[in-house]
Amino acid sequence: MKPLALLSVSDKTGLLDLARELSTTYNFQIISSGGTAKAIKEAGLEVTKVSEYTGAPEILGGRVKTLHPRIHGGILARLEIPEHQQDLDANEIRPIKIVVVNLYPFTQTIAKPNVTLEDAIENIDIGGPAMIRASAKNYEHVAILSSPSQYPELLAELKANNGQTTLEFRKKLAIAAFQHTQSYDQAIATYLEASSNSEQENNQIASSYTLLSHSPKPLRYGENPHQPATWYQVGATPKGWSAAQQLQGKELSFNNLLDLEAARSIIAEFSDDLPCAVIIKHNNPCGVAIAPTIAEAYQKAFAADSVSAFGGIVALNRPIDEQTAKLLNKTFLECVVAPACVPSVAELFSKKQNLRILVLPDLRQGSAEVVKTIAGGILVQKSDDEAVNSDTWQVVTQKQPTPEQLQELVFAWKVSRHVKSNAIAITKDLTTIGIGAGQTNRIGSAKIAVEQAGEKVKGAFLASDGFFPFDDSVRAAAAAGITAIVQPGGSMRDADSIKAADELGLVMIFTGVRHFLH
Repeated sequence: MKPLALLSVSDKTGLLDLARELSTTYNFQIISSGGTAKAIKEAGLEVTKVSEYTGAPEILGGRVKTLHPRIHGGILARLEIPEHQQDLDANEIRPIKIVVVNLYPFTQTIAKPNVTLEDAIENIDIGGPAMIRASAKNYEHVAILSSPSQYPELLAELKANNGQTTLEFRKKLAIAAFQHTQSYDQAIATYLEASSNSEQENNQIASSYTLLSHSPKPLRYGENPHQPATWYQVGATPKGWSAAQQLQGKELSFNNLLDLEAARSIIAEFSDDLPCAVIIKHNNPCGVAIAPTIAEAYQKAFAADSVSAFGGIVALNRPIDEQTAKLLNKTFLECVVAPACVPSVAELFSKKQNLRILVLPDLRQGSAEVVKTIAGGILVQKSDDEAVNSDTWQVVTQKQPTPEQLQELVFAWKVSRHVKSNAIAITKDLTTIGIGAGQTNRIGSAKIAVEQAGEKVKGAFLASDGFFPFDDSVRAAAAAGITAIVQPGGSMRDADSIKAADELGLVMIFTGVRHFLH
């Protein structure tokens, strides 16, 4: 008697080739349901409908098809147990050796514009997860394939083992299957929770939090050579850096990915503005600039701190053109990312084979939450990605900013929120000229930024990610030549800072929003 294989899939990628191999090369009898059975039959292959095999019709508009003892008994039977074999014989149930199931496209459905709750619910698979879990539980006897990407591996396994599968292979498939159903269920729970929450509740973190990762990619090492590291894709559909196209260069490293994300988060601030270039070093910006062309923007960003830019990460909010490519080639860089790359640029970059060139069309799409680990737990917070709205800012000094000064302060503020706290960003002509990052006190950050700016500090603009607890930072900024300051405000001694700014003829604005970055 032929061995049984059950095929019931929503995603029919590779289905017919698999069915043909199982049927003709390895002599499996194929059981299938609904659209899967129809597709196999139309391809001229023999197939037994589930309803014919079970003797029970598909009912409730297809909601009940495979939930039947002849299906689940054949999947769950432990053939080494005499009582199980007796039950199979008594109920005319044959063991099923291979189960191929992928689920209704729930995540794709809820991603559609204007999807209704009814549509979402109808795309919650019931029979599929039941078969996947049953097969995975009984992996000692059943091979469960939950993704078309596994089909070539199954066929190679069958070829290498005379039409059989090994226990090691089946266990590997079972692990992937349980991960798949976990991801599917979590997506449903997250969607239903969000759909029932009020707007106020939607600003809160979910009642439970699970990181569902896929497609692990081992990295050379972590931050240091003695630390093993792996890159995981979160969610079933590639997005963000998982969806980026790498045109050339070495494999991405752990530190590359951290720096690329830091660069992406800054460039996202300026996606709709004039051409902007960002250079990142050790997770902090060392050069950010806006200019009429992307080549000019990169030149300005590089000149802001050319020493730190060596070995840096570059993000551009415009496609890489030939002029910009030639400039990028002049120094050693680790990575360059842009929304596109003109075709003629590939030859220019080919001279630097180790330089990683990435294309990520949507540089604005970040993560909704930030997750960090601590001993025995995780910290989860909403991403600090709300758009800057200068209309809500308060000018607290007698001196008012001109439109041009306000534009510069907005630029400085956008940069400062992406610098490790305590953060000070000094800018001029829509270009960073001094960055003070990660110091234990704010006056220390200000001194570093002023020193880096040098003579350019005269008439420049300063942004601080947190309030000034004393007026010393204001006085130090004025002494250096700063023209205007933007900061959150909120200190018990704000009055002292305002008084100092007025005495020294500065413009000072309070945003009412703090942007610590740890």
